[in-house]
Amino acid sequence: MYKKFYEFGISDAVLKSLSDMGFEEPTPIQKIAIPPALKGRDVIGQAQTGTGKTVAFGVPLIEKVEKGKFPYAIVLVPTRELAVQVASELNKIGQSKGVTCVAIYGGQSMEGQIRSLKRGVDIIVGTPGRVIDHIQRKTLILKEIKSIVFDEADEMLAMGFIDDMETILKEIPKKRQVLLFSATLPKPIRTLALKFMDNPESVQVSASELVVAKIKQVFYEVREEDKIKALTRLLDVEDPSLTLIFCHTKREVDDVSSKLQKMGYHAGAIHGDFTQDHRDEMIRKFKKGDIDILVATDVAARGLDISDVSHVINFSIPQDPDSYVHRIGRTGRAGKSGIAITFVTPREYRQLRLIELSAKTKIKKGALPTTAEVKKAREDGIVADFTEAITQGKHTDYLRLAETLLAQHPAPVVAAAALSLIAGDQAVSEIKESSSSEGASTKGFVKLFMTIGRKDKIQVVDIVKSISAEAGIPARRIGNIALYDTFSFVEVPADLADRVVSAINDVVLKGRKVRIQHAKKMQRR
Repeated sequence: MYKKFYEFGISDAVLKSLSDMGFEEPTPIQKIAIPPALKGRDVIGQAQTGTGKTVAFGVPLIEKVEKGKFPYAIVLVPTRELAVQVASELNKIGQSKGVTCVAIYGGQSMEGQIRSLKRGVDIIVGTPGRVIDHIQRKTLILKEIKSIVFDEADEMLAMGFIDDMETILKEIPKKRQVLLFSATLPKPIRTLALKFMDNPESVQVSASELVVAKIKQVFYEVREEDKIKALTRLLDVEDPSLTLIFCHTKREVDDVSSKLQKMGYHAGAIHGDFTQDHRDEMIRKFKKGDIDILVATDVAARGLDISDVSHVINFSIPQDPDSYVHRIGRTGRAGKSGIAITFVTPREYRQLRLIELSAKTKIKKGALPTTAEVKKAREDGIVADFTEAITQGKHTDYLRLAETLLAQHPAPVVAAAALSLIAGDQAVSEIKESSSSEGASTKGFVKLFMTIGRKDKIQVVDIVKSISAEAGIPARRIGNIALYDTFSFVEVPADLADRVVSAINDVVLKGRKVRIQHAKKMQRR
């Protein structure tokens, strides 16, 4: 197994670029993907975001670039954010060899992109839609393409780009190298690979290796109404450098970011309703540290690659294991450690266990910081701010005023008054201990009986998806689900129970028509 980049037999120019970028040794996906790619083999690489995929395909591309009138290679990505980041990294890798890379994507001036293409470029990084626009305008000529890369192929599938991917593949020469990287390999992606790739070599980094390595994982059991209080306690005590907070919905993103801003935290928000300019501005501020908290939906955070994120917080538990792995992969980048925190309500324990099982990981339960710990952390922060002000001489303009106040009041009184004005209200909101545990009945919920069970090859996630889709209930509002061989029990909010019964009765699941009723009615019979 390769342990150092020079063992790949790559040029001194590329080695120098990698050294200048701070890379010391290859990541697991780089160790197994670079050698076959350098030999010209087609490669299917399965690894999550944040594992070093750009270098895994970037090194072979740049090492083999042949200068010509038209581009040598093209990289397709799902989002404009990822296009910008990949192009930037490829330019850094290719700097010492004089290799140029340009990003083309929607929302940017077409004329500016055309000018960049006319100047000549070695590698194109683009979103499928904009690449096809340029092909149709004949401003992008692909007849000399020797390599094509699909980065985050499953995300492109999810965003409806599969037909565009095929269209672009048909536009490039038959004799080419295809490199496909994806966190998961759904059937349409496998079909695409079989159709357009030549005896590809499959390489994979296991989910457990990705998730566990250098990322501390912890969950906190909190009631829905206590999540903001729990969040601020953690932010105060842990004092993260950069924090990425994930929410299910755009409304929740707005709510969380707004509450944090009102409490004095430097927080920003991104989701699909914001303009691209706003999202770009928020990401720029986050990278620079002008804001140290970014609240986002999964979709808005696609392609987000920031190496200094110390904490990822799942304000809402991910709806599937893949989302969990994607989310927490935003921390622990570039060999650094990271912390992944998940808030779990009592009725979400089963979802947590499903994530652990599928991602082959263990998420430890944590105890929220106490009131005393929060107060101590806030006091330490004030002391640090005062020390910084004195060290940097920021206080000198106020010396005369201080002397006036000290002539009128004792020094401790003046200092305490100043601190009260700076710190504001230091009260720490109480958080009630949850008395419910896994499998326990949750207050405000009723239990329903379903005529389907394990022998029907049904899983908890199937029941959740069915109720959510048919009854129009958010998945997070569904309570405990208990599976037995031939039947199941599911808890739903009491005020929504009749809606669920009406919507689910006679629905077909796993080839079986399902009956559902209140468990109490069944017991009375």
